Amino acid sequence: MEHNWSFVLDFIYLSAFILLASILKARIPAIRKLIIPTSMIAGFIGLIAGPEIIGLIPFEVDMLGAIVYHLMAIGFIALSLKDRQVHTSPAILNSGMLIVSTYLIQGIVGFGILLLLVEWFYPDFFPGIGLLLPLGFGQGPGQAYSIGSQWEELGVIGGGNLGLTIAGIGFIWATIIGIILMNILVKNKKFASSEQVKKSHHPVVEQSAPNEIPLSDAIDKLTYQIALISFIYLMTYLTILGLDTVLTPLGTFGATLAQLFVGFHFLIGSLYAITFRIILNKLQNKGLKLEHSPNNFLLQRIAGFSFDYMITASIAAISIYALRDYIVPILLITTIGGLLTIFYLVWITPRIFPEDALSNTLGFFGMQTGTISTGMALVKAVDPHFQSNTTENLVMGSGTALMFGFPLLLLLNVPVVGYVQGTPMLYIYSFLGLVAYFLVLLIALWFRTKRQAG
Repeated sequence: MEHNWSFVLDFIYLSAFILLASILKARIPAIRKLIIPTSMIAGFIGLIAGPEIIGLIPFEVDMLGAIVYHLMAIGFIALSLKDRQVHTSPAILNSGMLIVSTYLIQGIVGFGILLLLVEWFYPDFFPGIGLLLPLGFGQGPGQAYSIGSQWEELGVIGGGNLGLTIAGIGFIWATIIGIILMNILVKNKKFASSEQVKKSHHPVVEQSAPNEIPLSDAIDKLTYQIALISFIYLMTYLTILGLDTVLTPLGTFGATLAQLFVGFHFLIGSLYAITFRIILNKLQNKGLKLEHSPNNFLLQRIAGFSFDYMITASIAAISIYALRDYIVPILLITTIGGLLTIFYLVWITPRIFPEDALSNTLGFFGMQTGTISTGMALVKAVDPHFQSNTTENLVMGSGTALMFGFPLLLLLNVPVVGYVQGTPMLYIYSFLGLVAYFLVLLIALWFRTKRQAG
């Protein structure tokens, strides 16, 4: 009986946390004024009510971790299947480089501090834990947990839980520190005077088909979207399974690489979804008519559902007791990393986006420490009608960041290979690689902004 109901009960608990958080945010003015996602409030309710603090709700932490892992892939696949008018511009390319360069700042800080701590105070720690800082702050709880948990499979103690913790602290930076930063920058003449909102600017608008509202049919449109996502997720699973079959017999390096691909399931799924969308668009342009097609409205709802439950589960699954050994390093890298993220964005964003410096600085800070929703919430506070170019930079820049971020994803996995193989020199190579790639992006941004200004 318990085995049959355990997953369902954990999902019901998450739903209860979200409902309670929604009521609290609607009824309590102080909470309503906070630019904090309801799912984050729900997660902290779950953390407090869970087995490690009050013990009121007996959910299974490992099950919540599995929910986080799979919902992240489902959400990314749903977003990747959406049909958008995608265009390139210098601002969008600059946004992608800005996003990845901020990841690199966080990676250099986190990894550098852990290298020093391992050398002087914690010789038994894995210094690559510091690389969870850009994953937790910049990518959110899903990817931080996914990569951290795969490191656990390779022998890194507490990797998944540490990723969730860093992501949770990142939300605090995005909301509480974000509000403080907003009030400081609003009073700064340089930022206030640069906010020249262009009335002619049009925000990002997704194109929808004329019949995109769900209609009664032989198969419900929501059912079709879920079936399509499931098919692409099946392709993702078969790809991971095939890579594991091929790589594992190659020895330690192959087994390590195969395990890392398991952590990047969301990226594999997104690539399949994007490929499917491109092929479908080309077929439709040639006159092929389908009875059903991916539905932007429903796909956005599925992605929203996935990410809301993912964030709630990720925070509720944080293990307080597992953090005791790592509490000093985690607080150190998140504090220094958060401060340097502020200083870097306050310095570079006005140079890249001089006309909308305030909203872009706040938007990128909220996204680089939390999620795009916390970034948009900060933007809305200073640009309530979204008339600046910030929303476009955040949304479209995230797409180009995937291209610029691929070398970073490779670098993030070099230290764990060194850990498994017992070759600590790979730590140094990884750190130097992060620094070198950051300098490359910084120089590229400098040349591009100089050329645009000229």
